[in-house]
Amino acid sequence: MAQASSFKQVSDVSWEIPTTYKQGMRVPARIYATRKLLEAMDNGVIEQVTNVACLPGIVRYAYAMADAHWGYGFPIGGVAAFDVEKGVISPGGIGFDVNCGMRLIRTNLRYSEVKPKIKELVDLIFNLVPAGVGVKGFQNFAQGQMGDITSLGVKWCAEHDLAWDDDPAHVEEGGYIKGADISKVSRQAMSRGVSQFGTLGSGNHYLEIQVVDPARFFDPDLAKGFGIVHDDQVVVMIHCGSRGFGHQICTDYLRNFESSMRRYDIQVRDRDLACLPFDSREAKDYYSAMVCAANFAFVNRQIIVNRVREAFSKVFHRDAESLDMHLIYDVCHNIAKVERHSYEGFNGELLVHRKGATRSFGPGHPDIPAPYREVGQPVIIGGSMETGSYLLVGTKKAMEETFGSTAHGSGRTMSRTAAKREVRGAELQKKMLDRGIYVKAATMDGLAEEAGMAYKDISEVVETMDRAGISRKVVALRPVGNIKG
Repeated sequence: MAQASSFKQVSDVSWEIPTTYKQGMRVPARIYATRKLLEAMDNGVIEQVTNVACLPGIVRYAYAMADAHWGYGFPIGGVAAFDVEKGVISPGGIGFDVNCGMRLIRTNLRYSEVKPKIKELVDLIFNLVPAGVGVKGFQNFAQGQMGDITSLGVKWCAEHDLAWDDDPAHVEEGGYIKGADISKVSRQAMSRGVSQFGTLGSGNHYLEIQVVDPARFFDPDLAKGFGIVHDDQVVVMIHCGSRGFGHQICTDYLRNFESSMRRYDIQVRDRDLACLPFDSREAKDYYSAMVCAANFAFVNRQIIVNRVREAFSKVFHRDAESLDMHLIYDVCHNIAKVERHSYEGFNGELLVHRKGATRSFGPGHPDIPAPYREVGQPVIIGGSMETGSYLLVGTKKAMEETFGSTAHGSGRTMSRTAAKREVRGAELQKKMLDRGIYVKAATMDGLAEEAGMAYKDISEVVETMDRAGISRKVVALRPVGNIKG
């Protein structure tokens, strides 16, 4: 466990590890955590974030957010920005599930209307949205369409009647990141991905019906601007990513990067941090393929939204528009993007890696959709299926301090294997039902792996980021229905 006494305390919720901590560190590491979270933090996180601080071209800090836990290369909950000319790109700083992200849909339904129909609703969505390892979707696309789909993302969906007109404007980057090139994607990745649109996957991915928690309605005025107008309003949250398509892209390029580093005289402290100069041919190829995966994930979540709207319409005998099932926002985590930032006299482009971290852009930023630009970007932080989630808003301090980044979830404290030793899925399902949460899961083992006890306290994680001024609490959302892979 991390020893808080060995780090410099910057504030009550932020800590700094100096470059003297480890040979080769180019910048300090910055950790956001209460003292309790820090002392409980796995030492692997400290090892990984200080390894990231050794990478070529990193600027200012290597960051670990309050939800940080051990990951592949970077800690999950890690952020790092690199000079676009002198820095590197690292697939381990993005992850296998490229653009795993969160999407939040509002409704005008109150919980009293949904509660009697929650089982019918969850069961129908479970049938409409395939969940589990290796599942295939119902949306049939040809491989020849993959170039357009992965270049245009949600914009392509809007052009093919798979999105409402205002959906793209409520997705990070408008629902597509520029720079995709399908020719940089392997045949194996194409084969894995083409049949997986509209699928939830497994692991910690979920589709959850939630209710605004009246006891934690922190900023009703701001919530109203996001379309949340009463304290028992029903919303839907989706957490998933690029499925086998993104996983295969990461796998392919990790092999390539590991074998190519020697040519660029790059050495890393952990082979999982394999990286190459961002201006190299190999890195540009990877970036183009990664963008394809990111746009794939946007489309995947969009198709799931269509299925959710269909289910609500059938159960409540009203069209989805009359149910006000508009998108509040869609945010990425597991992504690297070229963004303009200012710090310590610098004003220019940086390559920002967010691994299990969420963008948290503050008021006035041009990349925030027009309806939210004055108040800041919506930030969605998902908890475990037992504990609920949060809607927050980005801040100017995040732009000044963390390159516009915050936490993405609660963060694991227990391995999936350990969780299965502690609880049985069927028992957990019954206990959750007793607490008013109806869960439908692809497997009972998968359910047990995601028990709430396997995660940090989401409220403490969110409170940490709020006290740090990096993202501000708007409203908490408690689960009433859940679909797990």
